[in-house]
Amino acid sequence: MTASPHIAIVYNAYEPRPTATGERLSEESVAEMAKQAQEAVQSLGVATTLVPLQKSLFNFLGRVRELNPDGLINLCEGYYGRPQWESNIAGIFELLGLTFTGSPAKTLAFCQDKFKAKAVLKAAGLPTAPAQLMLTGEEPLELRFPLIVKPNSEDASLGVYPDSVVRDEEALRRQVRRCLENYKQPALVEAFIDGREFNVAVLENGKVRALPVSEIDFSALPKDTPRILGYDAKWFEDHPFYQKTPPVCPAPIDDELRGRLQGLAEAAFRTLGCRDYARVDFRMDAKGRPFILEVNPNPDISNNAGYARALAAAGIGYAAFWGLMIDNAMARRAVHDPADGAAR
Repeated sequence: MTASPHIAIVYNAYEPRPTATGERLSEESVAEMAKQAQEAVQSLGVATTLVPLQKSLFNFLGRVRELNPDGLINLCEGYYGRPQWESNIAGIFELLGLTFTGSPAKTLAFCQDKFKAKAVLKAAGLPTAPAQLMLTGEEPLELRFPLIVKPNSEDASLGVYPDSVVRDEEALRRQVRRCLENYKQPALVEAFIDGREFNVAVLENGKVRALPVSEIDFSALPKDTPRILGYDAKWFEDHPFYQKTPPVCPAPIDDELRGRLQGLAEAAFRTLGCRDYARVDFRMDAKGRPFILEVNPNPDISNNAGYARALAAAGIGYAAFWGLMIDNAMARRAVHDPADGAAR
């Protein structure tokens, strides 16, 4: 890492907000991730300050300006319980000329809209499952069953449960209504690929590099349970779905498939304008064809999450990762004019 800077670690502090679903466990984990990042960065001899984003955006920005850090580790995943505002926070940093780790605002905003991101991936010649967007729930269906229905602009598997996989019109319309009513957003209806699930962490430091492939092992799930990694399976450690869907990294796959998945992940990273790090999720059909489910430019990077497992499999320590990310941010700060909003 370059000469020691002062880094502010910014993150959205959990703010309970009434919702129809109560699915906010993923937000509560952000504060712990910020502490883990701070410990890792401090182990490198870098001065850090934690700056939580709470109810007052003005107080938060005032604190950042008061600290006048050399750069930010941006762990903000939204604001006041709204993940859709994740990109707005990054946009404010850009307007203020603050250098930060992770993807730029435009990428965060674009990837938040799953349907549009899929359209761009498809236009770039990258494989993604057929899908349509339902804005009212009255649109005629253009796809064949089975399908999976999810909120179009959520992350962390919010709104994804076993009954999100539908096999008839009645179930489809019910799940679309749930997205519209509970999440106040359009429903993404997508062909359900009933096969293996992989994800590839991507790291950028001088060049874009796909890390070892991970696979979700669905073999312990009951036969009548859809093979998906829904909200319960992702966030509740005592839930049977969590316990029966362990990640495996590196995935037990041959070199050809590994190379194909890693190549697609790197291409998707570049196509959607990701920066520093991201994760690309895949499903593979019965014919062995991989399809990109989505690109997450702001994945969980806590020290026990899937991204950290991929780093470990690649021989990169958690602290070393943060050192690389700080180097990236400091390099951007050095080469950009503050007037362009890209660096401090």
